[in-house]
Amino acid sequence: MEIRKLNMLRGLAALIVFFTHFSDITHWLDGALGGGSGAYGVMLFFLLSGFLMAYLYLGQDFNKHNLIRYFLARAARVLPLFFVVVFASYFLTLMGDDSLYHIPDANTLMGHLLFVYGDSVLWSIPPEIHFYLLFIVFWLFAHKRRGYIYLSILAVMIALFLTNFPRITGDIYGVPYNYFSILRTLPFFFVGVLFGMHYHSFNVPEYLKKHRFVLALLLIPLMYPAFSPVTTVDKVRMWLSYEVLLVMSAVFFCVVFLVPNNNVLLANRFGDFIGKISYSLYLLHMPIITKVNQLQLSIEIKLLLSLALSVLVAFLSYQYFERPIANLIRRNVNLRSAS
Repeated sequence: MEIRKLNMLRGLAALIVFFTHFSDITHWLDGALGGGSGAYGVMLFFLLSGFLMAYLYLGQDFNKHNLIRYFLARAARVLPLFFVVVFASYFLTLMGDDSLYHIPDANTLMGHLLFVYGDSVLWSIPPEIHFYLLFIVFWLFAHKRRGYIYLSILAVMIALFLTNFPRITGDIYGVPYNYFSILRTLPFFFVGVLFGMHYHSFNVPEYLKKHRFVLALLLIPLMYPAFSPVTTVDKVRMWLSYEVLLVMSAVFFCVVFLVPNNNVLLANRFGDFIGKISYSLYLLHMPIITKVNQLQLSIEIKLLLSLALSVLVAFLSYQYFERPIANLIRRNVNLRSAS
């Protein structure tokens, strides 16, 4: 069963990243929406990913057939566009053109393809892939050793806290890796998994299900460095703060569990649309903003033009590349299953 309001949440995550990067690149509003605030959009993506994996798969049997379907479904969703962007960035960089992302040599290319390193927004794909692999362990535990999921999550969370998220970075034979970026995302995936595990079983009293809980989303901009009441360095250490994890988890909980599924602000056609193209929008908006910023236009026109072009390119990517490739992969899986 589709939880329609999550489409808008996914789209909102991409738009947070878009506006953050636009503010950083153009210094719109004196950069008030920048300063790393796009992290909050990426956190929403990771919470959603953990939630949906648990919601979709933990109730299914853990067997070879379902594992193959799982891997191909995840690969069909994430990898085709990622590989196109990575290879295009590599070849353009070799020609002296950084129109996409900076991948200057074969070693850096290999780091991206092995999902241990990522330039700019591409950094978030390796954590996603590593989580897909880790999720298999949770799935294995789900039927007979469900309690091990809670225990393993608790152990990892405590270990990350006590070690202050170890800086495991460097290179092997020139191939860069950055496991710090991967480790710091795990708490958000884990919280999403816990919420997904209990979405059906958690009985929220009807008197608590109110449309006004959608206002919890306003807590996100209140955590931006420019607006945050926090005065310590923690306000720019978003990924390393369990306080941020608590607030983002609370926002996610309110939207998923307390806001009715028919909320008009979340469950609507625009939300469906922006949610579908959110991945393309996330991967492709940065080069567009950079190019538009080179034009002699007012900041307001740059914003409208960047957003319109980003949405258009994301739609074309989804409609004529991502969706056809994903459908082709799924059809082949279904045909093999039938035979």
